[in-house]
Amino acid sequence: MSVTAVPLHPVKGSYKLWIWLGVLAAAAIAFALAWSGTRTPVSSHLDADGFLAWHKNQPGIQTTPSGLQYQVIEAGSGVTPSDQDGVVLEIRGTLRNGKEFQPKTPMRFQIGQPMIPGFTEGVKLMKKGSRYRFWLPPKLGYGAEGGQQNELSDQVLIFDVNMQELVPAAVIRQMMQQQGGIPQGAGEPAGQ
Repeated sequence: MSVTAVPLHPVKGSYKLWIWLGVLAAAAIAFALAWSGTRTPVSSHLDADGFLAWHKNQPGIQTTPSGLQYQVIEAGSGVTPSDQDGVVLEIRGTLRNGKEFQPKTPMRFQIGQPMIPGFTEGVKLMKKGSRYRFWLPPKLGYGAEGGQQNELSDQVLIFDVNMQELVPAAVIRQMMQQQGGIPQGAGEPAGQ
């Protein structure tokens, strides 16, 4: 029996590197696809507190000391509103399962009016032209102490908010005086 020897050239080191990089890239892509496919269903089975604990560690999510979670989708410009300033917003409210409880609606209100506590807190973070998404824990939503209890009291409320206008309190007072809505000097500090 005779054996014919065929010379094999050794595999170049740079080829080995590219093969290993390809294997690692394929594994990373597979992991990312598996994670993105399971994280939403897993988080949807958590209660409100469990969801918020998990959610606060997601990229781009910020949490205030009160527990309000928010994401800046588009930063605006200028100042943030303070008490008695007026705002014009476009809002949409949903639950974690995607069910809409507040269709996309324009809304005007003055900061300091009775509202859902977490919603007011979130609006005070915004600037004109900004778009934010808020996640309100039940204690900052309809489950707030002294609030109006309803079927949403134990739910995490999700609001998409676009601040279209910000009207300073001084401008509102001036407009009301011009229209005869309040007497001259009302709402101003004493001595002015």
